[in-house]
Amino acid sequence: MIYGYIRVSTDKQTTENQRFEISQYVDKNNLVIDQWINETISATKALSKRQLGKLLKRLEKGDILIASELSRLGRNLLQVMSILHLCMDKDVQVWTIKDGYRLGADIQSKVLAFAFGLSAEIERNLISQRTKEALMRMKAEGRILGRPVGRKNTYVKLSGKETLVRELLNNNISKSGIARITGVHRITVSKFIRERVSI
Repeated sequence: MIYGYIRVSTDKQTTENQRFEISQYVDKNNLVIDQWINETISATKALSKRQLGKLLKRLEKGDILIASELSRLGRNLLQVMSILHLCMDKDVQVWTIKDGYRLGADIQSKVLAFAFGLSAEIERNLISQRTKEALMRMKAEGRILGRPVGRKNTYVKLSGKETLVRELLNNNISKSGIARITGVHRITVSKFIRERVSI
């Protein structure tokens, strides 16, 4: 069986982009998703508390698990490695679209998965450390951190894409079509057009 796995961390995020990516991918490769697994939960939660954990128990030899990227499975090295190890032991393939991986039970897949997981873990730790250091320095300098109360955020997901959105609208592309092209929700596109794009 082929499983499509979608995960977001909070209910403020949308699963539509991941589903769209996976759907496009399987269409191009003449495949069909037999079952979708959707969940809204932090990847740091124990597998036993996640739908992915239940799925891993019933996966069988020859099954394929497709996700938009490896980070959808887990947020740290140990978690990603344990999931991949379990899949490889069962001779289950893990395919990720953005990363371009087709991980199986061969040694090359194991080395690749380890290297990816390790580098991702190191990168997150470095970013976190740099952010903390920068915030501590600014606080020591007496700067007020955060956005002033009552001020709206000037940056939105489509910031800098005004020209692109305008051109798409001029070419009679629907708001849903623009949302798919730019990788955001249709409501985000509508609000962006209303507030920032003059046609």
